[in-house]
Amino acid sequence: MSAPIKVALVEDSAVALEILERLLNSSDEVEVVGTARDGATGLQVIERSQPDVICTDLQMPNMDGLEFTKEVMTKYPRPILVVSNMVGPSEVDNIFNLMQAGALDFFPKPSSGTATDYEQLKSALVQKIKVLASKA
Repeated sequence: MSAPIKVALVEDSAVALEILERLLNSSDEVEVVGTARDGATGLQVIERSQPDVICTDLQMPNMDGLEFTKEVMTKYPRPILVVSNMVGPSEVDNIFNLMQAGALDFFPKPSSGTATDYEQLKSALVQKIKVLASKA
């Protein structure tokens, strides 16, 4: 089996960060190599951990996901998956701006749910990360 895909998580919500980290670390195919609560810290984490894929929120303090995406693509270009409630079908402007900045894909932020929901969520999230990692 190949080495797991290294992922950095940049998310200001402690609950969402915990959920994402647990989901991803429960997969043999993905390993969370760093976490940050804002974009500025996220840049330091990326420099230190050299992830294959970055998952970031859009709305964060200090440096939001859009500015963070621009900075990553300038300094450490790699695939970015935006995990946010602000990238749904009605959020066309956010999606367009993020794609222009370099984000490759989008995923709805997980909220509470049943164990079955979590397994489906994990499967969909890991699949997106695998696709993005293959584009690296």
